[in-house]
Amino acid sequence: MALTRDEREKFLAEPHIGALAVAGPDGHAPLTLPIWYQYAPGGDLWVMTGTDSKKARLIEEAGRFSLMVDRLDPTIRYVSVEGPVVRTEKATVEQLREITARYLPADKVESYVEFATENHGENSVFHLRPERWYSGDLGAV
Repeated sequence: MALTRDEREKFLAEPHIGALAVAGPDGHAPLTLPIWYQYAPGGDLWVMTGTDSKKARLIEEAGRFSLMVDRLDPTIRYVSVEGPVVRTEKATVEQLREITARYLPADKVESYVEFATENHGENSVFHLRPERWYSGDLGAV
């Protein structure tokens, strides 16, 4: 059964690991990778990735991507969203801290931010405007 708008937006706002997919080059299959993301109901979704990464290059070329999140318990539920990139910017430490706090325990955030800042290189943030939604709740396992 498809989710209502409110249900799918609330589900997407939960801190799931997303599966980002972006068109591959020259007719190759899409690049699909796990990623942290940030979303608040009614707004745009954003992801952060290495500025020089294959993922960033493909997102820039395609100008859009999709993201799918799911769970198995208490029911099998998924939400997939696709849309255009509406803004790209150089990532800030504040954005890194925000997205890290979404996924890691509070006592691990600052050490991860310090590690990532020193070791991951420059990052870019891609903002996606949700355009197409697919969702479902398949019931209890």
